[in-house]
Amino acid sequence: MLEKLEIIKQRFDEVNDLIIQPDIIADQKRYIQLNKEYKDLRVLMDKRDAYVELTDNLKEAEEIIADGSDPEMVEMAKLQYDEAKEALPALEEEIRFLLIPKDPEDAKNVVVEVRAGTGGDEASIFAGDLYRMYTKYCESKGWTVSVVDLNEGTAGGFKEIIFEVSGEDVYGTMKFEAGVHRVQRVPQTETQGRVHTSAATVVVLPEAEEFDYELDMSEVRIERTTSTGPGGQSVNTTYSAIKLHHEPTGMIVSCQDQKSSHKNLEKALKVLRSRLYEEELRKRQEADSEKRKSMVSSGDRSAKIRTYNYPQGRVTDHRIGLTLYDLQNIINGDIQKIIDELQLAENTEKLKASDEHI
Repeated sequence: MLEKLEIIKQRFDEVNDLIIQPDIIADQKRYIQLNKEYKDLRVLMDKRDAYVELTDNLKEAEEIIADGSDPEMVEMAKLQYDEAKEALPALEEEIRFLLIPKDPEDAKNVVVEVRAGTGGDEASIFAGDLYRMYTKYCESKGWTVSVVDLNEGTAGGFKEIIFEVSGEDVYGTMKFEAGVHRVQRVPQTETQGRVHTSAATVVVLPEAEEFDYELDMSEVRIERTTSTGPGGQSVNTTYSAIKLHHEPTGMIVSCQDQKSSHKNLEKALKVLRSRLYEEELRKRQEADSEKRKSMVSSGDRSAKIRTYNYPQGRVTDHRIGLTLYDLQNIINGDIQKIIDELQLAENTEKLKASDEHI
């Protein structure tokens, strides 16, 4: 393990030198990438220092015990030996997880699309609940949420809502939310008090930068219309809403959230670029048989991933068989414990795969 850490230390020292070079600072894209790498390696370097200290303590204690000439020193060395021996396995495990190659997509911002599925009005209300859950979660992480487009449900909530999330390592966290979410509860519209099952689909796209996906604007038809829904006269009478038609794929993206046509166009292009990029990424992953699809974070969009059962106050994540009786807090944005378990499951899977390759 120490050999691996020494190789990483060499890279850390190299990156440390690079980020202060004027030509690197002038190249924003390269500078941001290296800064991100520096932060990730810094975490590993701290663990490496702790690991070196523990192994040194172990060695030193063994020498004192073997010498045995000073009983008092031997007694202290035995304590030091036991402490180091106990702390090492956990630290080694932590380092093994940190050494798993990171998916470069994980650092990206995301575009999230929440759509009401089966269940009529109740499904729209549930899609609204999910949007509120994600908004509160993102706020707790210090991330920024910005609505791109929405289509309100007739009894509240949304038939569809698309929003961007910006921050640190957003895709690496939010990707676990992609799939079908199911709710079991008595709808507000139900007079008999019967429990209904409704669903909403969540799509999480890594946001594509311009250098990730080169969009050919000659293939994009731009349609400008007036906004619909609430927003006051200036929004509803000016041609600020944007609809993009991507001719080769038939993909359509709308944005009417901003008062300015230019801002709406910018947001719509971001969503279109992200959708096309994700499609390209998916094809690449399918073609690369080595990159096995993780059971937790990718795969079938139509797969049922989680159930929110209101009568029993429980939430079950079907991918890892996790059940928590804490529905109220979870639906209010406290989803970190679920994400932690999913990340652990994915890392364990990746670790197993990397061990098999060795």
